[in-house]
Amino acid sequence: MKISALRLLTVLAFISLLRYDVISQNPIIRNQFSADPSARVFGDRVYVYPSHDILAVEGKGRLGWFCMEDYHVFSSANLSDWTDHGMIVTQNKVPWVRPDSYSMWAPDCIERNGKYYFYFPTAAKDTITYGRGFTIGVAVADKPEGPFTPEATPIKGIRGIDPNVFIDKNGQAYLYWSAGNIYAAKLKSNMLELESEVKTLGELPAKGLKEGPYMFERNGIYYLTYPHVENKIERLEYAIGDNPLGPFKFAGVVMDESTSGCWTNHHSIIQFKNQWYLFYHDRDYSPRFDKARSIRLDSLSFNSDGTIKKVIPTLRGAGLTNASQRIQIDRYTQVSESGVAVDFLDTLDRFKGWEVFFTKTDAWIQYNSVDFGTKTLKNIAINAQAEKGGIIQVRLNNINGPLLSEVKIGPGNNWIITKKVLSKFQRGVQHIFVISKTDSPIAIDWVSFE
Repeated sequence: MKISALRLLTVLAFISLLRYDVISQNPIIRNQFSADPSARVFGDRVYVYPSHDILAVEGKGRLGWFCMEDYHVFSSANLSDWTDHGMIVTQNKVPWVRPDSYSMWAPDCIERNGKYYFYFPTAAKDTITYGRGFTIGVAVADKPEGPFTPEATPIKGIRGIDPNVFIDKNGQAYLYWSAGNIYAAKLKSNMLELESEVKTLGELPAKGLKEGPYMFERNGIYYLTYPHVENKIERLEYAIGDNPLGPFKFAGVVMDESTSGCWTNHHSIIQFKNQWYLFYHDRDYSPRFDKARSIRLDSLSFNSDGTIKKVIPTLRGAGLTNASQRIQIDRYTQVSESGVAVDFLDTLDRFKGWEVFFTKTDAWIQYNSVDFGTKTLKNIAINAQAEKGGIIQVRLNNINGPLLSEVKIGPGNNWIITKKVLSKFQRGVQHIFVISKTDSPIAIDWVSFE
């Protein structure tokens, strides 16, 4: 691909070069659309149960609207490398679901007594018994990745979406869901039936849509978190209480409205290996259509009084990147104020990812938390394209840090992998800086060490 002046101007006009000071790469699922991530820690792995956005076509869903027909589950031991365990539930294999609904919306999953209970909302084909609109069903498995067997009927007494399950320290289970407001009820020990009357959690802000509840407990405080349309699109908020059913007091914002304009956000919050994380979604692979979303991950922390510090979305995400992998520097931690832009590699297949354009001398990108391990890595490889050629430096830990390598990129209009011996060996976890040393345009797909 030739880097034209017009293309560079277009990219520079539309990209916002934000700065982030944090440490996987976002979005974390890169081969399909995904949304509404429900993250859970089972054993020594994190499992994420998202909804699965697909693009509606004639005869398959409603054009221009959300379209989802099945669920996948993904897992990771390090928050960087994710395994797709495949499809676990699909609308055409659930006895009570209307087979042409394409409305398998935000789910959740929880473990109890060695069984895994997967909760999902959708439309029933028997509207006389279950009514029109959404209700919530359950599928059960012996392993977190399935196989899951759907129950023959949905849970009685529920009309709504976005199920979330919470088990308190005393063993009592609760189910939360939404339908304009947020509702909750106790669950029986079989996890398949309501045990109490349904309660409307009415202490939340009265104005605007509230949905997607997610409950967790920390140090005796119960946090009810939820997306809320305070203005035009959803932001993530939370309320706190001393009981899973409230009353709750509004406490603040977890994440502001998306700068991309994505109308929805839906989330979960977990603690994994002594660190808290927020899972959420945006429209990274579909910037002009926010019904095709992608899930993200960032670190979350608390103030000393238990309030949540607002999470600023990042491209870098959380987790370590192995130095011998292809490091996608377009998912940067921080970037110079000018001379750098990011665009899709292929606008016809955005799942191929992004490329970085350097357009001036000393423009740079910082990429944090690269794990060089304990073995000696001797070479650097850069997949780049530079019509007039150019020079790239890679340094450690700051813009003037130790020089790992200076790589000369040959001229041409094709992508070329250039390798160079490292001037300095390195071990352990380091931050890297990739710096252009020429004014002629250079495009980089990835950097790797070997």
